[in-house]
Amino acid sequence: MVSIPFVRDLAFDYGEVQQVSPGVRRVIANNPSPFTFHGTGTYILGHGEVAVVDPGPADPAHIAAILGATAGETITHLLVTHTHMDHSPGCALLREHTDARTYGYGPHGGDRIADGVQVEEGGDMDFAPDVTIRDGDVVEGAGWSVACVHTPGHTSNHICYAFGAERALFSGDHVMGWSTSVISPPDGHMGSYMASLRLLLDRDDGIYWPTHGPPITDPKTHVRTFIDHRGEREDQIRNCLANGVGRIGDMVRSMYDDVPLHLHAAAARSVLAAIEYLVEREEVAWDGELGLDGRFRLVP
Repeated sequence: MVSIPFVRDLAFDYGEVQQVSPGVRRVIANNPSPFTFHGTGTYILGHGEVAVVDPGPADPAHIAAILGATAGETITHLLVTHTHMDHSPGCALLREHTDARTYGYGPHGGDRIADGVQVEEGGDMDFAPDVTIRDGDVVEGAGWSVACVHTPGHTSNHICYAFGAERALFSGDHVMGWSTSVISPPDGHMGSYMASLRLLLDRDDGIYWPTHGPPITDPKTHVRTFIDHRGEREDQIRNCLANGVGRIGDMVRSMYDDVPLHLHAAAARSVLAAIEYLVEREEVAWDGELGLDGRFRLVP
């Protein structure tokens, strides 16, 4: 059994700004849930003229906290890691108080929609970045710069931001310390996610600042265990199929017997993503639809 070195200890007060490194501050939104941990951690990068990374949900109290934390300063950039509802909708509220432009890979589901895939509802369909960024692009402000690292998988438009001055990576939901990420097809894609994890192993980041939870101070060890964990899940799926368990609901009850029942629906989405990845590699076939209700079998 892979042992992931989760980090979950985090001292904070909602709405209060914390100086978490010389160039980075954080304000945490009061939107805790099984998928956001304590809530959305919005980062403020720089001093004087600053960037806001993941403004968070459309919560006036959180926006007021960001504005309070930057009182006397100018917000010049709004950097978005991806377009789930706990990350990007705060941009629209902040734009009522600042002329800052928004930066992101694109609208929700952009790459998958361009490939003809109908993505799931629930994303921030109203968000379209003022500045479209791509892997390797550099965004610069007053006294700071970040390099864009495209990390599709959790969503097709997921971007991490590398703050080279501190060897830090704002990792969004791609890699978190408190939990693994849910990969939910069709916008979520396991093959892309695994490739994006392996990409991080070629980097020299010293610390990750996820949007949820505490920092990750041993990034490569963490990423390697995430890769191993997903491989272990694939082995569990193969074992289920070898023993005649061909439906995802039955697999989830076996594979996630230590997870509360109210999280099994999300677990089923990740199992589907893993099965789709096995299908792409021609290890698994199916009867019916390639979806949650399909019946799956190993390819001889």
